[in-house]
Amino acid sequence: MILVLVALFVILVYYLGTRNHDYWAKRNVKHDPPVFLFGNNFKGFFGRKSFTEVANDLYNRFPNEKVVGYYRGSTPELYIRDPDIVRNILSNDFAYFYPRGLGRNTEVEPLLANLFHADGDLWKLMRQRLTPAFTTARLKAMFPLVVRCAERLQGVARAAAARPGACDVRELMARFTTEFIGACGFGVETDSLGNDDSHFRKIGRLIFIRPVPVVIKLMIWELFPPLRSYIHVFDRKLDESLFDFVKNIRDVRQCKPSGRNDFIDLLLELEVKGKIVAESIEHRNPDGTPVIVDTEMDLKMMVAQVFIFFAAGFETSSSATSYTLHQLAFNPELQLKIQLEIDEVLKKYDDKLCYDAVAEMTLLSMAFKEAMRMFPSLGVLNRKCARPYTFPELGLTVDPGVRIVVPVAALQNDEKYFDNPRYFQPERFTPEEVKKRHKYVYLPFGDGPRACIGSRLGEMQSLVGLAAVLQVCSVAPAPTTRRVPPVDSTTSVTQAVKGGLPLQLTVRQ
Repeated sequence: MILVLVALFVILVYYLGTRNHDYWAKRNVKHDPPVFLFGNNFKGFFGRKSFTEVANDLYNRFPNEKVVGYYRGSTPELYIRDPDIVRNILSNDFAYFYPRGLGRNTEVEPLLANLFHADGDLWKLMRQRLTPAFTTARLKAMFPLVVRCAERLQGVARAAAARPGACDVRELMARFTTEFIGACGFGVETDSLGNDDSHFRKIGRLIFIRPVPVVIKLMIWELFPPLRSYIHVFDRKLDESLFDFVKNIRDVRQCKPSGRNDFIDLLLELEVKGKIVAESIEHRNPDGTPVIVDTEMDLKMMVAQVFIFFAAGFETSSSATSYTLHQLAFNPELQLKIQLEIDEVLKKYDDKLCYDAVAEMTLLSMAFKEAMRMFPSLGVLNRKCARPYTFPELGLTVDPGVRIVVPVAALQNDEKYFDNPRYFQPERFTPEEVKKRHKYVYLPFGDGPRACIGSRLGEMQSLVGLAAVLQVCSVAPAPTTRRVPPVDSTTSVTQAVKGGLPLQLTVRQ
């Protein structure tokens, strides 16, 4: 009996470790030979190669292919190298690729019932109701709060310039972003700029730092699908912190909007309105009409949206702004031009930051976009095939469940689309130059129906933070600054630098 059980166990492990490993060979798609259990992702599972590094490597090693195959364990993935195919996946044929494919069991991990991770009808319901949070009117209404955070940032930057030694601008801009999210998203003072060990900064670290236990749980989740319904990947402290935080604010506001027009108010408005109703994108009635689906904005759903608002806003903005400062430190003449532009624009507005002033800082905006081109916070875009799809350019048919990966960082650093891509050249983003390029080779915020819902808010907040720092300080390389910062190989969908971004700050006269 024991021998039979052992034999069954060996057969099961072998099946789980090799199933689907002939998927791309059968379809004549170029790929590396997979190995038992890990597929092609051995280094990725053990935190030795980030998702973005894997995508960059595949993109660069197969320059003549439109698509490249890959195995994450036993799951087949298709990496897209051709921008026309990217356009079809993200926009034209979105009905086949509406799932992002990153979600896990929301009963086990309730934080993942959010707009970014949700798929299918839940995503559609959330997207439909959350879109009004990011209108121009709402952005302008919250701008005074942004300015207040920027003024505090200037004080912290001046203080850092007065101290000997380098300032980690990655940490500086992370604290500013956290302060902004607390004020404009949740209506609370986080004291993140004054205290680098504030409660909100701890939450940010819990989200993005991947300790060994999390790496192991993610690997088990990917390798053994039957166990997925039982694995809680995130640190449970994160769930507890966010649930307590949102519940306290909700109780203080007595479960109704407060008039602050922040993100919490929007969620409370949705709760008051009751059910969110929409036509299903997953299910059809016998007559072909879409099924009507609904959900409610209860406390659990509210916490999930707060989680992604914090996570997405924190990581993308702090990474992009600090990397912009890093590049300007090595381009002092350009930095001076941007500072003079900031000075000139602010003269028209009594030397005060405001919504219209930031909109006129075109050179600063181009520099920010160029930094996002070189080092996008979201190094890849993920989709999952929802139903059988044939790529017309290739005659290749893929099945439901196949993951699709758009290597954003690789596309944006391909010399085929950007001359001398390793050089920092903001003029790439003049209106004339933008028109010359294929739209789908620059995707820092994604594109199509699942494009980043908060892209305008993130860009506005980032430009305010950059203008605030550069108005009062100049940045230069410090003795410990590395021209090309090392990438953190433990990161997943987002990418980050390892060891921060040390720069020398000096107060402008």
